[in-house]
Amino acid sequence: MSILVTGGAGYIGSHAVLALRDAGINVVVVDNLVYGHREIIEPLDGVKLIVGDIGDRVLMKRVFAENDIDAVMHFSAYAYVGESVENPSKYYRNNVVSMINLLDEVVASGIKKFVFSSTCATYGCPDEIPISESCPQAPINPYGASKLMAERILDDYDVAYGLKSVIFRYFNAAGGDPAGRSGENHDPEPHLIPLVFDAAAGLRAHISIFGDDYDTEDGTCIRDYIHVTDLASAHLLGIDYLTESGESNRFNLSNGLGYSVLEVIKSVERVSGLSVPVERVVRRAGDPPVLVGDSAKARSVLGWDPKYAELDTIIQHAWKWHQKIS
Repeated sequence: MSILVTGGAGYIGSHAVLALRDAGINVVVVDNLVYGHREIIEPLDGVKLIVGDIGDRVLMKRVFAENDIDAVMHFSAYAYVGESVENPSKYYRNNVVSMINLLDEVVASGIKKFVFSSTCATYGCPDEIPISESCPQAPINPYGASKLMAERILDDYDVAYGLKSVIFRYFNAAGGDPAGRSGENHDPEPHLIPLVFDAAAGLRAHISIFGDDYDTEDGTCIRDYIHVTDLASAHLLGIDYLTESGESNRFNLSNGLGYSVLEVIKSVERVSGLSVPVERVVRRAGDPPVLVGDSAKARSVLGWDPKYAELDTIIQHAWKWHQKIS
């Protein structure tokens, strides 16, 4: 088996590539390296890196013509919520238009298995916690809207062309490869845990807590952090599921456990042995108090069993990578 991984040099994509190689599966990676890291992928045996954009139809025709690909894992997307509000054109062009280009080449090549990286941002501000797959999808920013559009496109491609898909709606990806082969390294960095590391290491003056008056135990927002290696393992199960059942499906990927901003900061202090300077500021508009997912469907249908649910374990693996790249 050979799998095409788009965005395979990025944070979550690179962990999927590692999981595929650990399982003995050959991988073709297409990544434009805007956010991806060549140095993670190039040393890997059994992995072919093609630098380019999925929106380039000529390139993608050649990729499918020259490589015997059995299935596609699609991670190539822009994923900064704030940026999507400021520049929605960028998000719709890449996350929707370029994906259509990719899908058309997938269909033309006769490939029937497609695993898609979606997001809990498609739910918007949910009315129920934990969030299940049956919750209404009502995104509140262009990033979430672009992912929901992509999900609907996959539904239509299933009906029209027989392209079967597994859609994974992630909650907060965190951590890093336990062996230290990959981890989070964005520029700019939007995510809480690496920003807390930077504050602990003195690379930034402090970490800002946006609101400490929410209706939660310690007053700070609660989010569901899922280890990136556990996310990657689900994608392999998604390929197995499509191979065995041949039917499209959608799954949340979450821990089902919520951790507050203050709990994350305290965990970083425990793991690193460093003190984290904090600045408390006003709430950000649109931040729900609690976002926790329900992944019972993935566990029961796919047999998915996350290995790294504890916050300190997630932080330990992330800290190991952060020290490596700092």
